[in-house]
Amino acid sequence: MSTALIVVDIQNDYFPGGKMELSNPEIAAANAAKVIEWFRENHNGHIFHVQHIAGDPALGFFLPDTEGAEHHETVQPLKDEKIIVKNFPNSFLNTELESQLKEKGITKVVVAGMMTHMCIDATVRAAVDLGYETTLIEDACATKELTYQNKTTSAEQVHYSFVGALQGMYAEVKSTEDFLQQKTTN
Repeated sequence: MSTALIVVDIQNDYFPGGKMELSNPEIAAANAAKVIEWFRENHNGHIFHVQHIAGDPALGFFLPDTEGAEHHETVQPLKDEKIIVKNFPNSFLNTELESQLKEKGITKVVVAGMMTHMCIDATVRAAVDLGYETTLIEDACATKELTYQNKTTSAEQVHYSFVGALQGMYAEVKSTEDFLQQKTTN
C-alpha cells in the first residue's frame, strides 16, 4: 500500500502579522516540517502541498498574488513536490488531488495543516469518503477561537473537539512523535 502526505494550507496569513492569525501556528508548522522530512526520506514524491487561494476577495485572506497566500517558510515545497491549488475547504473539491493520488496508486493518506475546524475537517472527511485510509497528525494542525452568539470557544477546545470527532470513524489520530516513532520501529 502506498502512502502520501497531504499538507493543507500552511500559509503565511495564518501566522503572526497575517490576515487570519491562528493559535500557535508555529508549533503546528514545526511538527508538520518533521513529518514532511520523514516523507522526503521514506516516500519519494508522495507529498502534496495544498494551497488555498481565495476565489472571492471578500474572504479577506489568501488573496491571489499576495505574500499571505504563499506557503510558510517552515514547510516550503521542494521543486519536485506537487502543489494543489484549491478554492474551497475540501482539498479534493474541484482540484486534481484525487486524480494525482490515484495516478500514484495511493491508498493511505496522512493529513496535517490548517485550520483544524475547517479545511482539515473537510479534507479528512472527504478522503475517507473517497476510500482512503486516513491518519491525522493532530499536533501538526492549528486553528483559532470561534465565537457564536456571544459564546467564545477557545482554540484548544475547538481543536480537540474536531480532532475528537474525527478520531476512529474518520481517521487514526496521532501526535507527530507517535507517528514518527511508529514509523521508525515498523
